[in-house]
Amino acid sequence: MPQHEITLEKLTYGGEAMGRLSDGRAVFVPFGLPGETVRIQLTQEKQNFARGEIIEILKPSPDRIKAKCKHFAQCGGCHYQNLPYEKQLLAKADILRDQLQRIGKIENPSVQPTVASPEQWNYRNHVQFHLTDDGKVGFINARGNATLPIEECHLPEPAIDAFRDDLQFESRMNLERASLRSGADDDLMLILESETEETPELEIEADISIVHVYENHPVVIAGSDALTIQILGKDFHVSAPSFFQVNTKMAEKMVEHLLTNLPTSQSTTLLDLYCGVGLFSKFFADKYAKVIGIESASSSCEDFAINLDEFDNVELYEGAAEEILPALVGHAFSMTDPNHMIVDPPRAGIDKHALDAILQINPHLIAYVSCDPSTLARDAARLIKGGYTLQHATPFDLFPQTYHIESISIFTR
Repeated sequence: MPQHEITLEKLTYGGEAMGRLSDGRAVFVPFGLPGETVRIQLTQEKQNFARGEIIEILKPSPDRIKAKCKHFAQCGGCHYQNLPYEKQLLAKADILRDQLQRIGKIENPSVQPTVASPEQWNYRNHVQFHLTDDGKVGFINARGNATLPIEECHLPEPAIDAFRDDLQFESRMNLERASLRSGADDDLMLILESETEETPELEIEADISIVHVYENHPVVIAGSDALTIQILGKDFHVSAPSFFQVNTKMAEKMVEHLLTNLPTSQSTTLLDLYCGVGLFSKFFADKYAKVIGIESASSSCEDFAINLDEFDNVELYEGAAEEILPALVGHAFSMTDPNHMIVDPPRAGIDKHALDAILQINPHLIAYVSCDPSTLARDAARLIKGGYTLQHATPFDLFPQTYHIESISIFTR
């Protein structure tokens, strides 16, 4: 592939910097920074755009700093270690604004400053490792085509990081992934995921829980099948297969933001879509007449039932939002009922049929918790077309040093 000399213009969603080739096509380059002149080699060419990798930085950005980790730029986990943290926060707000404008077609969206993570390093309470063929733990490399064995990583919480060196496997042993999760009091859980029912044999001397997950069925090898994670003084029971936010302190900041922005009342119903183990429901159950959770993952539903057991005004529906919501339309609510909604969908955003049902239920207020600005922007356009106004979107930096952007957007009718 030919080489080109280009100037990088801006950071884009996905962790790349964008520049222009001489024919005007956009070219996306990982690990570059805005304002830099670089020599690149193209790795992919399409009709409208291209991708490249840096061969040489001819003129570095004045913002460029030395990465903390020796694997940076080889490992696919981090994207912004070469950029000071305050600049990462500005970039994320700009990228969220750009996605809402370009994809959502929202003029001048009100995007608040990015809420910073109290910890820029060692913030993850859950880290997923891939294994090399000879059983070493690593991460998918920056090209996405192999597992890179690692000797250091600065993202996991200290308890996980200290245990990582003890993780040694004889070979891959049919394991898809191995992950470590930490809970209250630095309790650790090792989760082994495989495609076969056969329980992996392990020799680990440490006092940790070990769970083998096969087709979402957890089998406890040692210890317990769940951890306790504390958020703002409340305990959450989180089972091995269940999803939970990986940055505990930022999960607290998101809860506080919702508590500030939802005008709760004892005559209002709250719908909590994609409710998981009940992170948000638990903080709102005593503030609404009724809370209705909807969640498709069975382990999360079991955890939700435990976490919200103290409340009598909470209902839970297990199943896909796009199947359950249409059934609720007109059944649980008369359309004059004031109701609010929190939606926290996966990366793919809200399913189209679920979004149609949301518009029929017609809540007064929707708090949209997003982990992907592009699907948020697509869904925002549909909500606005359906009669909603975006009041403001606030990015939360749950994932410092990476391109990932969590956000909470408040829509009102």
